Amino acid sequence: MTVSPISYHKSVSRKLNIMFFLKIAGVTIFLFILTYYFFYIAMESVIHHRKEVIVPDVKGKSALSALRLISENNLALKVSGFEFDDSVPVGTVLRQTPQAGMTVREHKIIRVVFSQGGASVFVPNLIGLPMRNAELLLRQRGLVLGEVTEAFSLKAQRGTVLSQDPAAESSVSKNSMVQLVISAGLPPSSITLMPDFKQKKIDEVYKWASDNNFAVNVTEDPESLFPYGTVLEQMPASDTVVNEKTEFSFVISGHKASQFGENEYKISYQLTQGGSQRHVRIVAVSLDGDKEIFNGLRDPGSKIELTIPKTGIEKVRIFVNGIMVEERRIK
Repeated sequence: MTVSPISYHKSVSRKLNIMFFLKIAGVTIFLFILTYYFFYIAMESVIHHRKEVIVPDVKGKSALSALRLISENNLALKVSGFEFDDSVPVGTVLRQTPQAGMTVREHKIIRVVFSQGGASVFVPNLIGLPMRNAELLLRQRGLVLGEVTEAFSLKAQRGTVLSQDPAAESSVSKNSMVQLVISAGLPPSSITLMPDFKQKKIDEVYKWASDNNFAVNVTEDPESLFPYGTVLEQMPASDTVVNEKTEFSFVISGHKASQFGENEYKISYQLTQGGSQRHVRIVAVSLDGDKEIFNGLRDPGSKIELTIPKTGIEKVRIFVNGIMVEERRIK
């Protein structure tokens, strides 16, 4: 079979091209290996010319102390993470890598893990709960019942939580103690306690003061949401022991009922029967923020009735023992 001159030349040209590319590839690989070798030799020379140092012990040190010790030894620090640990204060080094005492070259990175202290939890709202229920709720949240003291009360049944420390919704470490003041029931006849007049009419204050020969000072708040004469603030607080030397002051709503007219909104909420007293909060939500309009302990089955102006109010939220049970939009 005869091969044409054209086919022969094409075949030779292809072989030459392949040989050319193979040579180029070989030269490129050779240069890469040579470059890498010299780079490796250079880096090894630099690294081995660094001094050897002993890793300091930074475990249990603060962040500032750990950084100082590591930098003094020409080492670098890197934070690897954070972990909860009740036994180690917040911001303290829990562990390190490499370990203390090891020999490393200068500029070696020392990785550390810092403590976040004990795991944080929110303190539940215990006000209005019976003592046993409050203690159970604390256990469920990983908290410990601290000192329990008693105080006489006109508004809370015996054994009901009157106040707590830390306050509800405070962020504390797990296993923190919560101190409680619980009701010791009604006081003896020799002790006079300040009643809870908030959200009640000032006429009730005047009658009580007259019966006990007390003088009271009353001021008005013209910007209040409540009908005229509603007690907004009182001093002393309810359940405080008082006598003839006590100074009494009250702030009442300065709005006339007629100012509301058809723009008033009546709030009515009734607690369910059974159980113990409950802590009720009612909050009015507006563009200017939230405004508390009721806050107090109420007996099972009792009814709360309030009147507020609709102007500016978008909705009303009702909380029982710290839990929102209802939200009403103002139309």
